[in-house]
Amino acid sequence: MAMNRRDFISTAATLAGAGVLSSIFPTTSLLARTLTAVDAPVVNIDQLRPMLLQDAQHRTSRLGLDPRIWSWHRDVGVNTMSTKTMSTKTMSTKIMPANYYEASLADCPAFGSFSRDQSCEVVVIGGGLLGASTALHLAEAGVDVILVEKDNIGSGASGRNGGQITPGIARWSAETMLERFSPDEAKRLWRFASVEAMNLVDELRERYGFECDRKYGHITAAIHPGHMGPLVANADARRQLGDTAVKVIGPHELQEEYVRSSIYHGANIDSIGGQVQPLALLRGLIYGFAKLGGRVYDGTKVKGIRQDADSTVIETERGVIRASKAVVLGVHGSTGEFISGPSTTVPFFTYVAVTPPLPVDSKELIPSDLPIYDTQLQIDYYRAVRDNRLLFGGQGTGNSWSPRDVNNYLLDRIRTVFPHLEKPELEYSWGGISDLTLNGATDARKSGNNVPVYMVHGWSGHGVAQTVRIGKAISDDLTGLNHDFTMLTRIDHASIPLGSYLSPVAIPLIKGALGVISTLNPTDIVSF
Repeated sequence: MAMNRRDFISTAATLAGAGVLSSIFPTTSLLARTLTAVDAPVVNIDQLRPMLLQDAQHRTSRLGLDPRIWSWHRDVGVNTMSTKTMSTKTMSTKIMPANYYEASLADCPAFGSFSRDQSCEVVVIGGGLLGASTALHLAEAGVDVILVEKDNIGSGASGRNGGQITPGIARWSAETMLERFSPDEAKRLWRFASVEAMNLVDELRERYGFECDRKYGHITAAIHPGHMGPLVANADARRQLGDTAVKVIGPHELQEEYVRSSIYHGANIDSIGGQVQPLALLRGLIYGFAKLGGRVYDGTKVKGIRQDADSTVIETERGVIRASKAVVLGVHGSTGEFISGPSTTVPFFTYVAVTPPLPVDSKELIPSDLPIYDTQLQIDYYRAVRDNRLLFGGQGTGNSWSPRDVNNYLLDRIRTVFPHLEKPELEYSWGGISDLTLNGATDARKSGNNVPVYMVHGWSGHGVAQTVRIGKAISDDLTGLNHDFTMLTRIDHASIPLGSYLSPVAIPLIKGALGVISTLNPTDIVSF
């Protein structure tokens, strides 16, 4: 029986899901070898599988970087320079050290740039978690997909975030969903954004046989005694939605069993959430997509998108790609470059650092080994990572802070949380860009064209697992499996004219307003 390309991809995905693909094709699948020879960049697919290193290896980054962001290592003195003194040209061409995530993974080969006109059913623009998940799930459904990334895989937020996975749609909690939707709709949305999102990460990890340091459980720690009321209300709302995975504990139990810090007044312990090494997760999804014959082109900047009679045309510097079914924008804060009309998001900068191996066992600080974030206005988030290190992140700014300012800030926060940790130091730190919406929910849209454009942005600093789940929702919508994506598009968003340009002014104003609210109502949780 003859098998066409679509049937071959679908069969390969089914075999992968059954766990037998690797035994039939011990190195690279026949499908992948066939398509690589014809269309796709020539790479050793087995080398794409993420391999975690026990000890991070300081080296130069191979990730392309937005000129507005930076990466610092203690052995590279040039990066102590303030970003304010660097020209855009200097920042875009300087050599950067690898951030901790890249340094703790074996090197991954580049795919190579797009170089000639091609056609496919779906083009995915952006090689982050959203784009990779969408491409992978479409490939599993037998759809012919091309994924293009302007830099290298993992250069953006998906390879630079804090690595915590928590339930919810961006900053929308269970209470918010109950307020905005009917009980049944709220239940569906909460399940989508919680247990389904977390389970999907696990399913994909097992299906394609890669590791990403997945750990289970999460702590939301109350920084003010009045914050315990809202945490109890949140747990109650989750129970109304059928979620019993959260429990509320007091300060003594928290300090004795979960985190050895005296600054908290209790916490919610969430067994649904957890943590991952986000760059490893991303590379695992890309590995799965490539294993199914997906075409990936990095170093490929999209210049524009235009509609033809029977296709949507993606214009690059070296040719065009014609998509006959759909285009997916997985470009986070750069979405405005490709769509008309006012923005619904404002970008902001946020920061993460990692210590050298600690002088004490990390379990003396975090005996539960669970990731933590707190309820203060400018949240701290932190977790123990490999090699007995502490990853610590926080702050949100309208302009990019310098490495020196970030390191001083995060070291001060570490000393505040763990005053008994003697002379904490940092080995890695880096900045990244996220974006937020006015209502705190992710903005998901689908155009009305014959060849629709899907777009999702506005993660507000929360969305590692949800990007993966929404990628599947896009695939399911396009293939007619369900209407989960339509549910997301029903969330209304206010426009923010010139949002991307107002960040240096808007972010301080937003934080100032939230600070006033927090001062007037100290028992309310108001976090940025």
